[in-house]
Amino acid sequence: MDDQELLRRRMHAQFGRPEGAAAAVARSSAGVQAQDAAAARLALRARGVADPAEPGRALAAGEVVVLPLMRGTLHLVPAADARWLLGLFAGRNLAGGARRRRELGLTEEVCARALDLLPGLLEVPRSRAELVALLNAEGVGIDPAGQAPAHLMGYAAAYGVLCRGADIAPREPGYVPLPPGGPAPADPAAALALRYLAAFGPAGPADFAAWAGLPLAAARRALEAAGPAEEAPGLFAAPGADGPPAGGPAVRLLGAYDGYLLGYRDRSAMLDGAFAKRINAGGGVIRPALVADGRILGTWRRERGALLVEPFGRLPREVRDALEGEAAAVAAFLGGEAVLKLLRAAEARHSGDNHA
Repeated sequence: MDDQELLRRRMHAQFGRPEGAAAAVARSSAGVQAQDAAAARLALRARGVADPAEPGRALAAGEVVVLPLMRGTLHLVPAADARWLLGLFAGRNLAGGARRRRELGLTEEVCARALDLLPGLLEVPRSRAELVALLNAEGVGIDPAGQAPAHLMGYAAAYGVLCRGADIAPREPGYVPLPPGGPAPADPAAALALRYLAAFGPAGPADFAAWAGLPLAAARRALEAAGPAEEAPGLFAAPGADGPPAGGPAVRLLGAYDGYLLGYRDRSAMLDGAFAKRINAGGGVIRPALVADGRILGTWRRERGALLVEPFGRLPREVRDALEGEAAAVAAFLGGEAVLKLLRAAEARHSGDNHA
């Protein structure tokens, strides 16, 4: 298949399901990147969650949780899947953070003491600062001012002691006990590979390895065990995956760190290299993006009652038409109306850098 067909199929796999519940979207998306809570909400919206209250409701009800999983990054996943996903990634993530924990004074003794105490401190949702203060009151000795609290929460999450639930204050996640979860699949790695292909396919082993943070050999084994359908040489899809419907372009305004932008090793088909730094800004920053039929065509932000879209070039008429409806949906989800404004390059340079 050519790049145009490949991208249309990937776009349909990511955004082609009319689902309304956060847990269903998290499952069909193989997890939603969630190190930025506002961006995670936008990712859920782009995949079918129309009610802006749904993400918070689902977190408060314990239907979804947030854990460090793929690539050691926070992901929002169905609570039923949390423990078997931890089984795939916790050991790797713990090993990857060992040196930094030692640098922060989180010795094996300190971490073990914290793990003993934390279950008794989670009778109500607690902020990270509250948990550290309570642990220090018991003599654990954690520096509350630096990065040690975040690394300790990641350590406890890897051991299945806690997870992030609903926010307990604006931009303040609450930590709660990790729910029991559901039964694990017979082959968790193959199950995850199948979900990845359903959400990102057609894709290859190197794509799955890059997205999951797994060695290529392990990714190959998982894909082989999943039994995918080969759509083109080296490219696979989930069995029974349907193609995109005929019609106008599928257009989405994606938030920062969206999983679609991080789901493949090679992004050259979706993003012209001349504009790569306007999306991958450096330092791990992935900016919000305008995507049409799988191709990244610009960036966007919300500013003073307007949705400002900065295209990389002239947008086709059919994309501009579809963008009107998408912008209205984003504005409604974020609360209130917002006028869509397409910026020219000169305007973009002088309009600030306050990204959504």
